[in-house]
Amino acid sequence: MKNFLKNITSVILYAFLPILWAQELPPIITYETDLYKAGNQNWMVSQDNSEFIYVANHSGLLEFNGSEWTLYDSPNETIMRSVNVVGNRVYTGCYMEFGFWERQENGKLVYTSLSDAIKDKIFDDEQFWNIINYDNWVIFQSLNQLFVYDTKQNTFKVITPEGGVIKVYNIGASVYYQTMTKGFYEIIGGEPKIIIDENVIKETKIINVFKTRDNDLVLHTQLQGMFLWQNHKLTQIPTAVASKNIYNSIRLTNGDYALGTVSDGVYIVSPQGTVLLHINQANGLSNNTVLSLFEDAKHNLWIGLDNGINCINLTSKVESYVDDSGKLGTIYASVLYEGNLYLGTNQGLFYKPYHEKVPFTLISNTKGQVWNLMEYEGTLFCGHDTGTFIIKGATAERLFSESGTWTFSKVEEHPDWLLQGNYYGITVLVKEQGKWRFRNRIDGFNYSSRYLEMLHNKLYVSHEYKGIFEVDVNEGLTATNDFRLMQSPEKGKNASIASYQGAIWYASKEGVFKLTNAAKGFVKDTMLTNVIANDGYTSGKLITDSTGKLWLYTKNHVNYFTHSNFNNKLLHQAVPIPYNLANSMSGYENISFIANNKYLIGTVNGYYLFDPEEKPANDYSMYLAKVENYRLNDTIKYLGLTNGGELKYTSNNFIFSFTIPQYSKYANAEYQYILEGFNDTWSNYTLTSTATFKNLPPGAYTFKVRGKVGDNLTGNTETFHFSIKKPWFATNLAIIIYMVLFVILAFVVNTLYKNYYTRQREKLIEDNQRKMEIHQLESEQQLIKTRNELLEKDIESKNRELAASTLNLIKKNEVLAGIKADLKKLDATQNLKSVINTINTNINEEDTWNLFSEAFNNADKDFLKKVKESHPSLTPNDLRLCAYLRLNLSSKEIAPLLNISVRSVEIKRYRLRKKMDLEHEQGLVEYILSI
Repeated sequence: MKNFLKNITSVILYAFLPILWAQELPPIITYETDLYKAGNQNWMVSQDNSEFIYVANHSGLLEFNGSEWTLYDSPNETIMRSVNVVGNRVYTGCYMEFGFWERQENGKLVYTSLSDAIKDKIFDDEQFWNIINYDNWVIFQSLNQLFVYDTKQNTFKVITPEGGVIKVYNIGASVYYQTMTKGFYEIIGGEPKIIIDENVIKETKIINVFKTRDNDLVLHTQLQGMFLWQNHKLTQIPTAVASKNIYNSIRLTNGDYALGTVSDGVYIVSPQGTVLLHINQANGLSNNTVLSLFEDAKHNLWIGLDNGINCINLTSKVESYVDDSGKLGTIYASVLYEGNLYLGTNQGLFYKPYHEKVPFTLISNTKGQVWNLMEYEGTLFCGHDTGTFIIKGATAERLFSESGTWTFSKVEEHPDWLLQGNYYGITVLVKEQGKWRFRNRIDGFNYSSRYLEMLHNKLYVSHEYKGIFEVDVNEGLTATNDFRLMQSPEKGKNASIASYQGAIWYASKEGVFKLTNAAKGFVKDTMLTNVIANDGYTSGKLITDSTGKLWLYTKNHVNYFTHSNFNNKLLHQAVPIPYNLANSMSGYENISFIANNKYLIGTVNGYYLFDPEEKPANDYSMYLAKVENYRLNDTIKYLGLTNGGELKYTSNNFIFSFTIPQYSKYANAEYQYILEGFNDTWSNYTLTSTATFKNLPPGAYTFKVRGKVGDNLTGNTETFHFSIKKPWFATNLAIIIYMVLFVILAFVVNTLYKNYYTRQREKLIEDNQRKMEIHQLESEQQLIKTRNELLEKDIESKNRELAASTLNLIKKNEVLAGIKADLKKLDATQNLKSVINTINTNINEEDTWNLFSEAFNNADKDFLKKVKESHPSLTPNDLRLCAYLRLNLSSKEIAPLLNISVRSVEIKRYRLRKKMDLEHEQGLVEYILSI
């Protein structure tokens, strides 16, 4: 009964073992439909000499150059069932159609149908599921016929076996095929010959056939497993996957077989049938239904799935363990201790025997966050969110529980002491009588101590949000004497400290610093800082391992440093594992040495193992994939990949696409380019596989691109020459025309300017002459004015003289008139009469007038003449009155001159107005003065 139960248990265990095993797998790259943008199903895979991958996809032919997927639609919009690259042609088959694709000068593939020439030979509803090549023949296989195409003669031979064709196989120098119920045939001399007619072969589908070194045949069947055909005898090869529904298989370069199943992923088995590796959807494959398998030139295994495409790096020294269930969690620490592999995660502490394919087991009482694992003095310590544990096999003994424990640090002077960096301060563990116990807390310092190192009786604590504390402790490590926050280096995100080769190192985004006694502080280390600066900062987490390496992460590498045996310098090595692929928890990266030069790096969903000494292949080539040329807001034109020729000046926008066909998961292809004629320096390395240039000026250009994978440079540099024409208005002919036009224009302009300046000069002369004339006229006018002023002054003087003379006459006549009047009152005597006569003689008006008229005419020439001409009817007495009025004399002043009364003067004035015919409103004096 016990033996029966034991046997049942063994059966159950081995039935479920593939699911429970903690199996480290080679890296797997997944290409989902959203990435390659085509159909789900992928029926066949092939590769050309440039190492481009071709996939017969549900939607058409897929091409992958390592950087970009390109879909070419099926010729008749049906499912692409088969693809095979032969020479420079990509042969494909689909529904009632087959032919080949050839690459054009611009890098694009163009299809040529072969089946159109023999349409009458193709059965209705026939599909071509397989394509093989043999010598100069390419064979297209449907389920009914074989179409043998002679590539040299461009002719066909059609083989239509009785019972149809299950599959055709090319093995070495022979071509075989299987028919329904008939058996296994070889084509010899163009005719089929039956080779195996065993019932088991007639009843099951042969998936693939291979030759051994002894020219025996190994047959893989769909449901019956593997058989060996040797000496005309069929023998089954025992294998654990015999009962699986095998859909396809290939033989790998190393001699092992890859078997693709309908519902259980891929098996890698040895020639003896031993299962070496099993990968399905549970441990990394995108889908469990494998439609096609292909091994590429770098020995990667391509898997065409019912939903997606996967690539397995079978020869990679990196092995990964992925926990898709989430039970393991994110790994923060790992260690190989006494044959067991321990993983500290956010779910607890797990372990398993390292060399056994069994699941990880959670150690009791450790559920929760594990921060650190450290083996010291033969004891394994576990830093946990709840304190500190000592691990023995599958048990965890709690040692400290007052606070969570971040880390552990040695005390060089006291090997039996061990420092703990806790959530709140620092504590001390001691070993007494072979057992470790908690001794004390160091009083006086209560800050979180995630990173803790001791050097020369001083503790250094890195606090992410404050910086570095320098803590001076007493000799017994019971209390602090003092502590200070160091001013330099500054605090930084994901920064840390580590002790390496007797010194303390600090890393942050500002660089890597080393604590030295000479400087009494941290000094920047140039070499390590340049490593960060040149490759990009990701995390300042510094890690030391048991082999004497100092580890540091950067953007594209995991770096490690070793101490030189000949000097004190550090030696730098870099493992080309990009940070984004490492998938570690930022700031909590962890690396530990396991065994046999293998190191374990913890990730957010498992871990991977790698050998830092293993270098990737270095035979990488650079290819120019396409050159797109376009005008702004116009359609894109694809140029030839060797030479772009001379292009119009408006077509001055370019997109260069390039690639390095490499399919390693833990390596990135980086590119560097230059456009000679536009700039003189190479660009920085970039992961982007395109370069865009817009609005290039006319000129000759050479585009160059090179690259590297990890630290391995490509063996070639791709170049592309092209030139951009000058616009028609900038050509040599146009320049000559411009020069002629310029000369003509210059002549015309010169003439115009000459004429203009001549006219301006003449105008200036005229203006100057006019100005001179005006100046002369002004001078003459000034002279005339001066003369007039002199005349006016002379007139005024004469007028004053006239006025004075007139007044004198008036006074004289008045005096004489008065004397005369007085004399008349006296008695008349002869003497008196004589006196009166004398007076009358002196006041004679005529004499007075003549004298006055002469003086007046001298003062005011032609006045009397003008008045006489204007008014001919005026008498001499009227003219005399006008002259007196011209002198603006009043009637009272005029009366003595005329020897009449004032009343008579008024009457005379009235009569004068009448003779002059003046208006009533017009004054007589005003009129006379205006003449």
